Amino acid sequence: MTLDAVLTSLADQRRGHRAVMSTSADRAARVLREQVVEGLLRSGTRLPEERLAQAIGVSRNTLREALSQLVAERILVREPNRGVVVTTPDADDVADVYRVRRLIEPAALLTAGTPDEAQVARLRSAVDEGTAAAARGDWAGVASANQHFHRAVVALAGSTRLDAQMDLLLAEMRLFFHQMNQPGDFHQPYLTENAAITDLVEAGRATEAAHRLDDYLASAEHQLVTAFGGTPRQIGHTWLTPVVTAR
Repeated sequence: MTLDAVLTSLADQRRGHRAVMSTSADRAARVLREQVVEGLLRSGTRLPEERLAQAIGVSRNTLREALSQLVAERILVREPNRGVVVTTPDADDVADVYRVRRLIEPAALLTAGTPDEAQVARLRSAVDEGTAAAARGDWAGVASANQHFHRAVVALAGSTRLDAQMDLLLAEMRLFFHQMNQPGDFHQPYLTENAAITDLVEAGRATEAAHRLDDYLASAEHQLVTAFGGTPRQIGHTWLTPVVTAR
């Protein structure tokens, strides 16, 4: 999607919700972050302040606060003579994000206890979304569904703080996905894994689900670090199963 299309979409959404966010840099930052999470703003995209402020419905000062927040989150970067652009990650960024994800996501599965129907339905919905997108050959749609799946995994922990942290990680993750030259080859195996993990969660087999997810994340990290020209690290499980047992 082009920047013009993103700006038009943001303006349409604002009009549809009849919302004016002139007093909230946090909300403006959330709108922009979600555009990155959903793959609509890509690495290297320059963000023109005036047009962006108009599209979102905020003042220039509020937008600048939002942009500064996203720069601090490493989603955007300020470049000389260009202004604010969507960041371009490297292999070290990939390894660090996966280090955090492998601590958070398996632990979320372990601490969730017995998930309720709504939680399982959210996982299942993301799996179905990805399967449908793959059938259409829509690999950007598969990537979005994968983001929704992992957001649902962390939501099992019932922590708004973890949910907020995951949003930051997912924004960086989407920028990583753009590096993959063969998105179908990369994403296809994880559709099956997402479905298998959902089955384990639904069956109350949290420890198995957590181990499977940790192995899955290690594999994805290896592929992405390699794609970024880095050297993958070789480590075992990054979370401590004796601390929390499955219910």
